[in-house]
Amino acid sequence: MYQGMGFAMLKDFRVWFSGLLLLALTACSQPPMKSVPGSEVATESGAVMGLTADDKVVHWKDIPFAEPPTGDLRWRAPRPYEGRTAVITPRGSTLCVQTPGEISGTDGSDPVGSEDCLYLDVVAPEDYRGRQLPVMFWIHGGGNTSGTKDTYDFSELAENQQVVVVTVNYRLGPFGWFTHPALHADAEGHDLSSNFGLLDIIAGLQWTQRNIAGFGGDPGNVTVFGESAGGHNVYALLASPLADGLFQRAIAQSGYTTTVTPREAFNAQREFPQIDRGGWELAGALGFDSDEVSGAALRDVAAYELLDAYYGLEKDHLSPLSTADGVAIPSVGIEAALADPQYAKGVPVLSGSNRDEVTLWLGLNRYFVNGDPVLFGLLPPRMTIKDREIYRYWVDLRSRAWKARGVDQPMLNLASAGYSDLYVYRFDWDEQSENWFLSFPDLLGASHASEISFIMGAPMFGSVGKYMYPDTESARQMTEVMMSAWGEFARSGQPGPVSGKPWPSFMAQAPHTMVLDSPEGSGVITDSPTLEGLLQEIEAPSGLNATERCILVWEMVTNIGQPGYGDYQRWNGGECAGVDARATKVAITEALVQEYGSASLP
Repeated sequence: MYQGMGFAMLKDFRVWFSGLLLLALTACSQPPMKSVPGSEVATESGAVMGLTADDKVVHWKDIPFAEPPTGDLRWRAPRPYEGRTAVITPRGSTLCVQTPGEISGTDGSDPVGSEDCLYLDVVAPEDYRGRQLPVMFWIHGGGNTSGTKDTYDFSELAENQQVVVVTVNYRLGPFGWFTHPALHADAEGHDLSSNFGLLDIIAGLQWTQRNIAGFGGDPGNVTVFGESAGGHNVYALLASPLADGLFQRAIAQSGYTTTVTPREAFNAQREFPQIDRGGWELAGALGFDSDEVSGAALRDVAAYELLDAYYGLEKDHLSPLSTADGVAIPSVGIEAALADPQYAKGVPVLSGSNRDEVTLWLGLNRYFVNGDPVLFGLLPPRMTIKDREIYRYWVDLRSRAWKARGVDQPMLNLASAGYSDLYVYRFDWDEQSENWFLSFPDLLGASHASEISFIMGAPMFGSVGKYMYPDTESARQMTEVMMSAWGEFARSGQPGPVSGKPWPSFMAQAPHTMVLDSPEGSGVITDSPTLEGLLQEIEAPSGLNATERCILVWEMVTNIGQPGYGDYQRWNGGECAGVDARATKVAITEALVQEYGSASLP
């Protein structure tokens, strides 16, 4: 069963597709980068030379925007970069410490990356000199535990829409979000935060404000945009008092608003049994007594040892990340802060989700999908849906719940705080390439993260990307729709019409949602059910058995927003009060492993 948010399943996709090398479409290798005469930009971090591969855009890569958060600077707010060099050169890898996976383009099982990872890239049209172009500041996804700026190439967007795009790294997992009283013993100011990854993003925006004019960008017109955890971080920026004045527009793609309190994030003696990997538990896993350990001792732990201890702890439900620390995130949490006028930025906001968000996880789960052996296991299995009705029902309810909690509710909160220029979308495009081994439209459809390729104008995630983003007229049309909407929003604060159809703003009394699809499928809908309405739909008879009904309800009320454990207990007159959904999901997973050797394909 679906266990949470992130890109962990993409690694399995990559492994699965490695057996298709003779059958898969393969990406053409990129031409080598060459220096662009006269493109050297003097920044506060040093001079950086522009590079190009196609003479259409210029790239400036691996620019440091803060001091490396190593040694005594671990778990402190980012410090201004003081290591100015004559010429900044590309580093090859700037991964923040994380486990390997497809989202970072890495293999193996051992940790990868370095704590010295606070770098950003800039890409601009080749004629950037002397211009004041809209700036789009990209925040990558990956559950705030994985990912890198280097996965994303916005060259086509920069050239097509005449914008400057900044992509940024930020600390991840226990390095980016960690709460322990020992760290606060000698801390003051922003060092009292628990949200170091968010502070990194804010530092990147501050660097952008001070330096982007040299790259042809307008510091008075910056759009923050991000997907999944990146969308979540966009919401955090909208809520954070530390981000005031750093951007003028915001785009949250498949975001969520989950926040924990500092008490929950520390979770002494596992006070909150639904939370795993809290600061108290992690310190114990490292061999420390949490009541005695010092901040210096915690900072002395080797990075990979720390990460191994973090992932050595079981995670059944929720790990503390974004924390309402009263410093970077208001004490009321992200969702409530979005509704509070005192934190309002008053900027135009575009937010949306994908029609089939959760297929990225369910599409490989053996509970829902068969994997029939091919040539005695010499080739990847042929994947088919076990029960199409149940699969589609589950995907539909979970994905609409994502929109209700991760899009509509935050936008309603923003409206109540006085925001007026709000726009909502739902990405529906599902005309991928077919393959005998699996039907991409049936199994994945408009899955989580599938819209990113259409904003970039390039496939993602290796061989899978060529199926999800095929070279077809329909894909080209969809790319033009997405690039135009995102580019126009960055220029004017309004996304403009789609396929000739006006895109009205989202309001409580008129919750307009623009469906983004091929021209005939695009259009405005006003069907925006609440989570409560969706839960009522599950009360009606369906193909689910009693246990499945309770697990589905659990997933809907505990993901994307603040977990509603009481809502689960009370649902439908207490139908699920006696069903421990977490334990039941664990039992199902163990049964799948017993039967198939693994709970997911292949």
